[in-house]
Amino acid sequence: MTGRQQHYAHFHGLLPLVRDDRPLVLVHGNCQAESTRVLLEGTGQVRTVRVPPVHELTAEDLPRLQRVLDEVDVLVSQPVRDGYRDLPLGTAELLARAPRRPRLVVVPVLRWAALHPFQVIVRSPGAGEPPVVPYHDLRTLTLAAGRPELPEVPSARAVRAVRDLSARELHARGERHGALPVVDLFEAAGDGATQTVNHPGNPVLRGLAGRVLAALGLPAEVPDPGRTLLDSIHTPVLPQTLDALGIPGAGRPDWRVHGVATSDADVRAAHLRWYAEHPGVAEAGLDRHAEAAEELAA
Repeated sequence: MTGRQQHYAHFHGLLPLVRDDRPLVLVHGNCQAESTRVLLEGTGQVRTVRVPPVHELTAEDLPRLQRVLDEVDVLVSQPVRDGYRDLPLGTAELLARAPRRPRLVVVPVLRWAALHPFQVIVRSPGAGEPPVVPYHDLRTLTLAAGRPELPEVPSARAVRAVRDLSARELHARGERHGALPVVDLFEAAGDGATQTVNHPGNPVLRGLAGRVLAALGLPAEVPDPGRTLLDSIHTPVLPQTLDALGIPGAGRPDWRVHGVATSDADVRAAHLRWYAEHPGVAEAGLDRHAEAAEELAA
């Protein structure tokens, strides 16, 4: 038995699905989806089944996924396009293959840059991810691309502009896909809103899980899971950023990567070496995130 089979024992059919009168919920998407599932399961109001994140599903997994779909009462899904990675893993495709006509609740892909205004995600096919942490810093990207440097500490205006950009993007994606609203959850969570731009903190995740339950007509109280979800990487937070957002706190100067403190200078040095080995990545990242870079330069 492989580690993957043990981790996803119900999905692989090694353990039977729990059967009772509670609705069976499948949560489909990235790592945020699994955290949402954990919180929903913890309420005791629904049954869930742990499945691999969508980017790890393979053609061999399709029969296993279908066995789950055959019994699902509720599909909670991030917006996944049809034919994702050349497989029928889109939200609409899963819904069409579920014979019980499950209720659909769409949750957004959660990204929030307010606490980390320089941090961005850059997909680089063929290059993979940079070392140490799989995130990019617009200040480092400008250095690697030979463009005018961004200030090390953002102005209060720039911090709020990047926050507003995140809010607009979340609102737009929510309206486009009919997803549950989340911007107010990030705004209310203060310095607990995020660990990284795409790893929300527990207050946001619990709030989202509560809204899923409310959409199903169930009590929306979600207990604390007793641990920090999405805990693998924590990004530095500048005290000036918190001040600009009106959030009390001292920030944090270093990264924490799998529990180990890592300086921002060490991450930058490793990334600059990596960009030198992968020409074009820095330029592509700046082009992709030109609006945020422009705000931070002003």
